[in-house]
Amino acid sequence: MHPMLKPALRRAWRDLRSVQFGATSAHAVVVGPLDTTTGSLLGLLDGTRGVELLRAEAGALGLRDGLLEELLGRLAGAGLLADASAGRPGKAGAAAPPDDALDPLRADLASLSVAHPEPDGALRRVAARRAARVQVRGAGRVGATVAALLSASGVGRVDVLDSGSVRPWEVAPGGLPAEAVGERRAAAAHRLVARSAPGGRPPRTPRRVTGELGREPGLSLVVVTPRDGLAAYLPDPIPAEGWITTGTPHLYAGVLEATGVVGPLVLPGGTACARCAQEERTDREPAWPRMLAQWRSGPPAEVPACDLGLAATVAGLAAAHALAFLDGELPSSTGARWEVSLPLLEWRVERMRPHPACPCGAGRHGEGEHASGLGAPQDTMAG
Repeated sequence: MHPMLKPALRRAWRDLRSVQFGATSAHAVVVGPLDTTTGSLLGLLDGTRGVELLRAEAGALGLRDGLLEELLGRLAGAGLLADASAGRPGKAGAAAPPDDALDPLRADLASLSVAHPEPDGALRRVAARRAARVQVRGAGRVGATVAALLSASGVGRVDVLDSGSVRPWEVAPGGLPAEAVGERRAAAAHRLVARSAPGGRPPRTPRRVTGELGREPGLSLVVVTPRDGLAAYLPDPIPAEGWITTGTPHLYAGVLEATGVVGPLVLPGGTACARCAQEERTDREPAWPRMLAQWRSGPPAEVPACDLGLAATVAGLAAAHALAFLDGELPSSTGARWEVSLPLLEWRVERMRPHPACPCGAGRHGEGEHASGLGAPQDTMAG
């Protein structure tokens, strides 16, 4: 191991005896009390030295035996240490050379190192992303951008499903380019995914999808991003039946009129599904099925409203929630829907409750809770 203080966390002395790592309240940790000599040892934790060399350096500084191990243990427990040699080839006891293949993901790795405390947490999650397969259903302004973001973030396989040809109002920075207008959406989206991957890669031939929707093995997540935002805002339970049956997690996102939505992330059998939401709304509003039938059967708008800034906002948040899930977390869209509307752009959240009569089973088994919070910097004593 080559211990390294996580470089993504900004460092500042709070006083003569304590150091704060991290500027934001969500990640800040205070280390203390520290004397001047131990503070000098902190400066050597830059990833260029192995533990044996650090032990010798600590001895040369006059520090007592065992203090280095105590310090490393406390720093690791506080989530402040990374292993500079993790995942890199190199001679034992020597600092490993940088892995050029990871260069496009260096900023992502830095962020992951902050969000996940274990020394090798960032590299393990990038490896998991590479093994993941995500299906994005819809290649409009939101869907194509989500697919590009997931591919660029290291997801190993991103399949995009859509039909028809790209229209001029569907292009977007970060999504389908202007030169794709008139091309088949699926083919244009596959090229976008390949071009967005770290280091780029040759585009695969778009796969034909046959049989029932959602009954495909190996899917880590489905992101439902229909070009008609109604199917994201008020999702139809029928297309989701295959995902419920196979236990495939799926996340809805889109823009309808002047409102963007992200969520819910549905964990089949654990959180509310599209049918749960529909049944619950019908219980409160008996006229709801009549209106749904009219909206779903009516002709779609030739040019659906989709503000570019709003679409980019929704796509970015949806991709971030999808990545959080692939990284092993339950984002705040789990069993909930986030909404934001023009012109004020104030985010609001609606908790989606499982319906006891829904065959998905979430109402019978109960819904898992997910809590998160921000607080004052943590304190950890070292030195």
